[in-house]
Amino acid sequence: MIPRFRFWPRTLGAQLIVVISLAIFLSNGAVALWFELGAERLNEADLVQRMLERTRDLSSLMTSIPPKARMAAATAMEGRFWRYRVQPTAHDRAPMTSREAKLAARLETLLPPRHAQGPVEVHIHYGKPPGVELPPDMQRPDTMSLIMTVPIVRGSELVATYIRPPGPPWPTEMILAALLSVLITSVAGAYIARNMARPLTKLAEAAAATARGEPAPRVPEVGPDDVRRAAEAFNTMTDQVTRTLESQRHLLSAVGHDLRTPITAMRINIEFVSDPELQERLQKNLEELQVLTEAVLSAARGTGGEPSRQIDLSALVESICADLDDLGEPVDWAGHAAAPLSCRAGEVRRAIRNLVENAVAYGGKAEVSLHDVPGGYEVRVEDRGPGIPPEERQRVFEPFVRLEISRNLETGGTGLGLTLVKAIAEGHGGRIMLEDRDEGHGLRARLFLPRPPANAHS
Repeated sequence: MIPRFRFWPRTLGAQLIVVISLAIFLSNGAVALWFELGAERLNEADLVQRMLERTRDLSSLMTSIPPKARMAAATAMEGRFWRYRVQPTAHDRAPMTSREAKLAARLETLLPPRHAQGPVEVHIHYGKPPGVELPPDMQRPDTMSLIMTVPIVRGSELVATYIRPPGPPWPTEMILAALLSVLITSVAGAYIARNMARPLTKLAEAAAATARGEPAPRVPEVGPDDVRRAAEAFNTMTDQVTRTLESQRHLLSAVGHDLRTPITAMRINIEFVSDPELQERLQKNLEELQVLTEAVLSAARGTGGEPSRQIDLSALVESICADLDDLGEPVDWAGHAAAPLSCRAGEVRRAIRNLVENAVAYGGKAEVSLHDVPGGYEVRVEDRGPGIPPEERQRVFEPFVRLEISRNLETGGTGLGLTLVKAIAEGHGGRIMLEDRDEGHGLRARLFLPRPPANAHS
């Protein structure tokens, strides 16, 4: 796995381009270094051989022409990198290094046998060579000169100076070549990354939409084989999940509707029961069954099927509180500015109403407020009741779980209210949390609903 550095790019396309570019740059550097060192050795060996041979040829020419013509011939053969002069034999010689001595020995073996006797010297000099004027572009400390001294006839000698101009340092050439390679490979990498990342981006967007409870969009089954197979697997999975959820929803709905018919028939039959006490017990059992049936139908309609639309969440919560207040329920609404939100309004209304009714039923009073939080809104419903023990706060979201052990519908409900709230919250990409109030008395329910990025506050 590639380590995550501070400035490491986070997208697949950018990471692919960076990795390819670094690989190309490093490989070019290694190859350039290898070939530069090898080419430098070969080029220098060939260049030294040509310099020695040219000096040999010119010294042989000097021995065959009159002394007065030697200086003119030497001047005529000069060039940009070659300088010649004929001078009397010098007796004060600078010592040669081992490398210079080897070059001098090679030059001496190239001279004809009848060549004038005398010392052959070679000196390597950096900077401005003695007695030679250099053009401005060669006046640099790293300019190398090879100064070869060869005897012509007794009492005179030829001094041949070869000026080797410094070329651009090999790292510069390597960097230029690497940058060109990086540019070309980055374009190719961007093309590959685009073809690879686009299906993955679509896959991530589809997965996020599914997590929010929206209808799962089809992911394009394109791209490399691995990515295409992932898209195919995702489409197959979402189809199966959709069919399963629809099947469960239809089953619950069918069971709820089918229960209504015998319940209605039993209500009619109860009227013919002559025992008042038995009739009262049967009527009470039927009412519990009726409440449970309606809860099942409500759960079946809980999430899915309703399209999202833009609403004012503040107005929605205010209307719920107003409705319950008109029914005589003790509900306080703190008020809030307009809160635009795209959601399935019917589901959100059902979830908030369940929370408020729970607060009234178990805490005697509901205090409702709306808050702007990073990424969305938070509906808070607080009460002054006994609360819920921390170890039970996750279990109460499970279907048909009631902390009231009597199983009485009047005191414990059906056990589906918080389950429905949790399903609606997660279907919108949000969450529901239960906690103690700050004062330590009562329970606070916090329903978080995310805003789309376009509506999020900065």
